[in-house]
Amino acid sequence: MQSKVFTIMVKEIIINSSASQTRVAITEDGSLIDFFVDYPENRRMVGDIYKGKVARVLPGIRAAFINIGMKHDAFLHFSDIGMRTKEFQSLVGDDSEVDLDDDSEEKPNPPQQQPGQQDQRLINGIPKLKKGQEIVIQITKEPVSNKGVRVSSSVSIPGRFCVLLPFDNKVGISKRITDFKERRRLRTLARGILPPNFGLIIRTVAKNQTEEALLEDLTLLKKTWEKIEEAIKTEQPPALVYQDLNTTSSVIRDLFTADISKVIIDSKKLYKQIKDYVELVHPGLAEKVELYKSKQSVFEAYKIEEQIKTLFGRKVPMKSGGYLVIEHTEAMVVIDVNSGRYAANKEQELNSLKTDLEAAREIARQLRLRDIGGLIVIDFIDLEDDKNRKKVYDELKKEFRRDRAKVSLLPMSDFGLVEITRQRIRQNIIQMTFEQCAYCAGTGLLTKKSHVLHDIEEWIGKHKANSSERSLVLKCHPSIASKLNEGFFSMLLKLQLKNFIRIKIVEENTLSMHQYRFYSQNGKVDITN
Repeated sequence: MQSKVFTIMVKEIIINSSASQTRVAITEDGSLIDFFVDYPENRRMVGDIYKGKVARVLPGIRAAFINIGMKHDAFLHFSDIGMRTKEFQSLVGDDSEVDLDDDSEEKPNPPQQQPGQQDQRLINGIPKLKKGQEIVIQITKEPVSNKGVRVSSSVSIPGRFCVLLPFDNKVGISKRITDFKERRRLRTLARGILPPNFGLIIRTVAKNQTEEALLEDLTLLKKTWEKIEEAIKTEQPPALVYQDLNTTSSVIRDLFTADISKVIIDSKKLYKQIKDYVELVHPGLAEKVELYKSKQSVFEAYKIEEQIKTLFGRKVPMKSGGYLVIEHTEAMVVIDVNSGRYAANKEQELNSLKTDLEAAREIARQLRLRDIGGLIVIDFIDLEDDKNRKKVYDELKKEFRRDRAKVSLLPMSDFGLVEITRQRIRQNIIQMTFEQCAYCAGTGLLTKKSHVLHDIEEWIGKHKANSSERSLVLKCHPSIASKLNEGFFSMLLKLQLKNFIRIKIVEENTLSMHQYRFYSQNGKVDITN
């Protein structure tokens, strides 16, 4: 009689720490499935609680902008104004109310409003926010490009096993806990330890935990809330009243579960911090935390460095010989699936299906690794059979079940396109790691020197027609200055003779190749525009 062989997946958290950054990798059987980077100058902001002041209310877009002391005001959509906002307003000593004109109770995690769908909490009116009004808010999304943070007035405080909801009375259980008996047990425990005027969400890691463990976590969360409550009453807006854990600590808090085989850390200081934290909140897992002592880089030893390199490229190779091309645009991310090799006509449908199925798995992995959010459009290899299209769609759905972010997708269209929206919480890995090129402004294209010289000649012609000033200073990139002075009978000399204008060139490294500035010789005033 043959015995079944069960393979246990080895899941590890590997942390590489340096003076400039901390990198956290999560692997399954050596394959990278999640990657986080923690920069000191660009700390994680999701979960931070602020006491802010309403800067603007715009009913037309059903939103308000809140001054919380950042470069850009925080964005508060009316659908993110919780039913318990009035209770939070009492903490800031504000007599004005936020009227939602609806007596229904708020769910701990309200579903995102779909485009065109009316917010049920705002049927009879809109929140009555006033400019200058003080308000308590929590950051739900990091700033992206020129957009400020997105915030909510529904405040929650996450712990190891629980999430505390002040001024609420709901008890929620993580959907990832699927066992009915365990859900019922946890709900009973939660209702038994829950203090008045608070709500509670039981997290996935609380599965099979004792009442003592949940109560200890709840006690710590209550103490944290008391400190926040005191800060709200005493601080003047805009003020940060609670700062959530950094990226590394939050990964240990949220993702270090019993299915993790090991946590390997190459920093003694960070190892001690994490070891002490785990021994406090979950002693049974403390023995899995290990200090890496080898001289070889921990990411090199575990072959993570070579996998990270693929995150920064636009082209992602696949084992079948096919590849993905990932392009970021202003409005969306576009992914193109390519077979990479010629297939005979009689096998074309089968080969295309195999490539598309492999691409579906790799796309789900890449979206998680790069933390790409927003609208994503995938151009799969064309399939003739509707059954095959559904197979690709089902494969995508199956892979996205492992994603912690909220993902919704539409079936494949007749053109082989699949549209996806993925929850955006923070900047993706490309935005966090790279800065926009000062020369091409992110386009990847540089204006030809001949075209820049033509623009300069056109500008001088317009200046001659509209101004009597005949002595100018031209600031431009050194390569453009070199082109203007090139040759015995240079273009600069030709321009001066043709227009009866004296031009002094000043090389400016801070200007990109397509930029130039004209200044008045006498007044030193920028007259380019």
